[in-house]
Amino acid sequence: MQRLLPPILFALLLLALVPLGLWQPAPTFARPVMLWVMPLALGLLALISARLHFARNDSEIMTFDTPRNMVTGGAFARSRNPMYLGFLLILLAAALGTGSAWSLIAPLVFFAACQWWYIPAEEANMHRTFSPAFADYTGRVRRWL
Repeated sequence: MQRLLPPILFALLLLALVPLGLWQPAPTFARPVMLWVMPLALGLLALISARLHFARNDSEIMTFDTPRNMVTGGAFARSRNPMYLGFLLILLAAALGTGSAWSLIAPLVFFAACQWWYIPAEEANMHRTFSPAFADYTGRVRRWL
């Protein structure tokens, strides 16, 4: 099951929201532009910032591969998982943009996959590779925010 990488899960969930945006059998809610623009902008910012820090530090970006180094600066100084946070916020923005209550399932599924599958696997790899520095980092920086 390691083949379902986070960007692929994100893309599948985002695509699943398209029909919900077109067909809304569930109760709908008001969707003012600011309701979805803010999480979209924050998600893109978090995702791009984290990706740039990975590139600058020549870090391993593949979820289940062995990490080459720890990135603790920039977005990683505030969140241990800013890329997942970015994906989650973009999914939330898309879900809010559909106006369908059912669409909120997509960000919840992504959150659950990250919280209980992707992140624990990454943190185990980080702990094996960089302990005790990683233990210190996890003591200073929260998993999400």
